[in-house]
Amino acid sequence: MKKPMYRLAMIATVASTFLISSPIFAVGTDDQIESTAKRTYVFKTYLKDDNIKMQANDGVVTLTGTVSDTSHKSLAGETVAGLPGVKRVDNKLEEKSAALSAQSDAWLIAKVKTTLLFHNNVNAFGTEVLAEAGIITLRGQAANNAQKDLTTEYAMDVEGVKNVKNEMKVANATEKTTSQKIATQVDAVADSIDDASITALVKATLLNHRSTSSINTTVHTQEGVVTLGGKAKTAAEKDLAGKFAGDVHGVTKIVNNMTII
Repeated sequence: MKKPMYRLAMIATVASTFLISSPIFAVGTDDQIESTAKRTYVFKTYLKDDNIKMQANDGVVTLTGTVSDTSHKSLAGETVAGLPGVKRVDNKLEEKSAALSAQSDAWLIAKVKTTLLFHNNVNAFGTEVLAEAGIITLRGQAANNAQKDLTTEYAMDVEGVKNVKNEMKVANATEKTTSQKIATQVDAVADSIDDASITALVKATLLNHRSTSSINTTVHTQEGVVTLGGKAKTAAEKDLAGKFAGDVHGVTKIVNNMTII
C-alpha cells in the first residue's frame, strides 16, 4: 500500500513543479525578448533616439511610444518579429512625422535620407538632401564618381521623387583617406549586426525603393546570408531586389530564390 501512495505523491510533486515552473519559464522568455531587442543593431543605431516601450506576454510583443517616422515604426516591428520566441508583434507605435503630407518636400527628404542610410555603398552621413516641388538636390561628398552615381540612382527610386540634381563633390586623395577611415569603421560595425536587424533593414530597403515596394518578397537571414523568396514580375525586378538587398549593412551574401510570374 505504501508503494502506490509513494508513487501518487511523486506524481503530484512532479505535476505541481511543472505547473509552477511553466509560467516562470514564460516570464523568463518574455524578459529575454525585451532585453535582446534593445541590444539589436537596429535599436542601438537607428532607433536609439525614439521613445519605444516594449511589453512581451507569452511571446506576443506590444510596442508603444513614439518614433520619428514610418520607417522607424516598421524597423522596430520587423526587428522584434525576427527574434527567437516572438509569436506576434502588435505595433502601436505613433509617428511624429504623421502630420507630414505624403510626397510633400519634407516627406521626400525624410524618405531619401532613410533610403540612403540603409545602404552600404553610399555616404549617407556625408550627403545633404534638399527638396523643392518634388525635385531632390544632393550635396556633400562622395568617395568617387561611382558612389555619386549610385546615390543619384537610390534617391531617384524613392516614391514621389520627380528628378534628382546631384551637386555632390568627389573627394580628392586627402579627403578619400578620411572617407576610407569612416567606411572601415562602418564595415567593422556591420560585421557585428545581428540577423534580426539585417532582415528588418532589407525589408525596409525593398519597401522604400519605388522599383521593389510592390514586390511580394520574403526575407530570411542566417549569419549575414540573406535568402530572398517570393514572386517578381520580371527578371529585372528580381535582379533589382537582389541588388538593393545586397547593399544593406551587414549582408554578406544574397541567395535570390524569387520566382518570376
